[in-house]
Amino acid sequence: MTSVVVPAYNEEQRIGETVAALRALDGVHEVLVVNDGSSDGTSVEAASAGAIVLDMPRNSGKAAAVAVGMRACRGDIVAMVDADLGATAAQASLLIAPVTRGEADMTIAAFTGRPRAKAGFGLVMRLARWGIFRATGLSMASPLSGQRAMRRQVWDALQSATGFGVEVALTIDAARAGHRVLEVPVAMTHRATGRDLAGIRHRGRQFAAVARELWRRRRCLL
Repeated sequence: MTSVVVPAYNEEQRIGETVAALRALDGVHEVLVVNDGSSDGTSVEAASAGAIVLDMPRNSGKAAAVAVGMRACRGDIVAMVDADLGATAAQASLLIAPVTRGEADMTIAAFTGRPRAKAGFGLVMRLARWGIFRATGLSMASPLSGQRAMRRQVWDALQSATGFGVEVALTIDAARAGHRVLEVPVAMTHRATGRDLAGIRHRGRQFAAVARELWRRRRCLL
């Protein structure tokens, strides 16, 4: 059984399209949207598109939202995708297939064709890539990618994570536990973080979260 967990915060504009694309995939049995304390119509749009909606009472961050979804889902294979992928969420099938076939224990979306100037994650990306390589020897094209599929046992290997550091933490803990990690090229698209004040704050929070998870795993970086 395959489940898809979608953490969502104020994504009423695209969550319906994202859910519809995921529910149309062969082999996906349930789509769970974890509404992370949104103040808009995210829950209504997700439910209208056919998702199982789990409402969190307040905004608790991505890692907490994903954890809620992981506890509630029933699949032995679980995918996690961002809420703003829209129709391109259908490419989650490329991530699920290698896990289903037994070729990998966790797959990670490696984004293709994305202009570097618009990504805006230079410092965070370099920190994440460096940390993962030092801890595991893996050279990652997209170390911050939140689009993944995995066997449930891989999630169980996660020691701890908070906020936007969950992806880096999960990659390190999974690889060091002996799970096979594979990057898969995809053509997914979502909103790039802007270069305005809100974007700068977001990147700052992400940098801090990644640094915090690497510090917690500092022994394996030496």
